[in-house]
Amino acid sequence: MLTDQRKSLIAERLRRDGQVIAKALAQELTLSEDTIRRDLRDMAAEGLLLRVHGGAMPIAPELPDYSARLSIATAEKETLGAAAAAMIEPHMIVFLDGGTTNLAIARALPTHFPFTIITHSPTIAASLEHHKSAEVILIGGRIYKHSLVAVGAAAAEAIARLRVDLFFLGVTAVHVSGGFSTGDYEEAAIKRAIAAIAKQTHVAVTHEKLDGTSPYHILPLFSVDSILVSGDEPHEQLEPYRDTGASIRLCKMG
Repeated sequence: MLTDQRKSLIAERLRRDGQVIAKALAQELTLSEDTIRRDLRDMAAEGLLLRVHGGAMPIAPELPDYSARLSIATAEKETLGAAAAAMIEPHMIVFLDGGTTNLAIARALPTHFPFTIITHSPTIAASLEHHKSAEVILIGGRIYKHSLVAVGAAAAEAIARLRVDLFFLGVTAVHVSGGFSTGDYEEAAIKRAIAAIAKQTHVAVTHEKLDGTSPYHILPLFSVDSILVSGDEPHEQLEPYRDTGASIRLCKMG
């Protein structure tokens, strides 16, 4: 197999699988592992992939800052926010992760019955200042500025003492084989810690996050109870996700 053919295959595997394992690909193609590693090195130098221990991952696009993300896919986020908020029942304890999609959930929360919102996002806590029926508990810690959430040991210790009914997980990317991911190591760890103390975990995902990967894995697809995606009809982009057994909820745009 020629060099250009190998590189095209590597690029396709990155799109399909979200990763390339050098040893496994070398065995599949009956080539030396050094050959594959050399190809990965060359492609990394060309800015085509990110080399990691044992192989490579796609280069995740740089995410805009929080204030810029507020203006992205606003109608879609409102649809997802309304659908997620409708899942909350009286007296539930709900953990809201950070991010602009979850901020849309906060803005859509019901006001006609009591429940508790726990969050490690000061932005989401502040948005509920005038909410009529929600008790709000804010988890503290070091602030990860990109998502404006608390991370670190203090946040992890407080979260470990909680038990919640629903957790709305925020992510930066979703991939069929790579699962849910985000851009910060400590943030990913905190998200896993919250999922571990939640009876149910749900993820509201805008379409631009589908088929992508960020550097730090959070959870596999099968670990959550549902993935909320906007749309009136089944979309072919979602079929590979359904094939994994993931529960996809289509949220009709109003």
